[in-house]
Amino acid sequence: MTAAPAPRSHTPYSPHALAVTLAWLRVCAVVGQLVTVLAVAHLLMLPIAEGALLAGIAALALFDLFVWWRLGQPWPVVETEVVAHLAVDTGVLCYLLYLTGGATNPFVSLYIVPIALAAMALSPRHLAASVLIACLAYLAVLVWHEPLPDVANHAAHGAEAEAARDFNLHVFGMAVNFAISAVLLGFFIWRLARELRERETVAQRERERALRDEGILAIATQAAGAAHELNTPLSTIRTLVGELRREHPADTPLGEDLALLAGQAERCRDILRELVHVGSAQLTEQAAEQTLGEFVADCAERFRLLRPTVELAVTLEPAAQAPALRIVPALRHAILNLLNNAADASAAAASASVEFRAAHAGTDVVIEVRDYGTGLPQAVRDAAGARFVSAKRDGLGLGLALTNATIERFHGSLHADAVAGGGTVTRLTLPLSELNKAERIERKNS
Repeated sequence: MTAAPAPRSHTPYSPHALAVTLAWLRVCAVVGQLVTVLAVAHLLMLPIAEGALLAGIAALALFDLFVWWRLGQPWPVVETEVVAHLAVDTGVLCYLLYLTGGATNPFVSLYIVPIALAAMALSPRHLAASVLIACLAYLAVLVWHEPLPDVANHAAHGAEAEAARDFNLHVFGMAVNFAISAVLLGFFIWRLARELRERETVAQRERERALRDEGILAIATQAAGAAHELNTPLSTIRTLVGELRREHPADTPLGEDLALLAGQAERCRDILRELVHVGSAQLTEQAAEQTLGEFVADCAERFRLLRPTVELAVTLEPAAQAPALRIVPALRHAILNLLNNAADASAAAASASVEFRAAHAGTDVVIEVRDYGTGLPQAVRDAAGARFVSAKRDGLGLGLALTNATIERFHGSLHADAVAGGGTVTRLTLPLSELNKAERIERKNS
């Protein structure tokens, strides 16, 4: 059973991220408060309630330990929980201020720090609750508090020097409070802004990917319609070629041409059938279970049927044949696209050689296709898959875009690197965990 998703927030920073930020802020608060209490009690020699203050700081530290444990659990952090965290922080601060002068304590403005952070992550309703809690806490320490020791004894002493000392301590406390507030707000708001920038970058990538996939879908729709419309004229051609072959013997020049034409018509029919098969497999969520060795052998066999003149060298590490994977048709076609591109690149350089290698690399499957062509231009390597680009004069770039889109569905990567001896190596990396979820991915996309 999976946990229910957290409610959507209308702000760019997630409640979980804010809870982590507050947990780190709580660590800073525990250390700072501990140092302050010990310094006031043992360096300034002021008679404060040291034991009670240390007990409050210890309670805050224990709560922070609990929060760190909770953040490691699988269930989501919701805004109401973050408000509860803020309420505990405010309550502990209220307790500490009650023992140290209440609203006259220069550190009373620390109530503002969590509110400033919450404003970037909470909805208006939850932010209003946080502000109300802080206001009630401030009102409480304004009315009920234990006076600071020197302030209580100030009238009894009646000395101007004592009054000046109290004033100087208060000013010094305000300066320290300002420095702490500035550092904490500056650092943690910087972290919030960085998170926002990272989210905007990811959103921009997703928008670009959506635009690319929209273009691919439009072309795929046109291709499906074209395949359906081509079936009727292709059947007519096959029928007419069959009748002409019966009228003309195979040993005549026309008979040989008709035999070649019949073979090409059969190849067109097989391609259309393959398109139908792939579409059917996608809709019915069919994923074949194969080892990596079987998958590579299947791709090599299909490629040799399509390109019999290409010299395909297949290299497969022995250990790579053991694990079973769930292979979807789209992945097989992605590999065939890479092999076809490599064959075309080699042919352009008067070579018929293509290398096809596969291996396991830790938790990934790595597949490499090498051609012996002139190499891809740098612009094509940089933009591969991002938009429809092609190194061929008459190419549309659709094959590479489709391949990259398929690989991204499995959270894989595709890289093309030039080889010193000539040619290009296209390296495809796929996580094993995603390949084993292939059936689930097909179901989601269908």
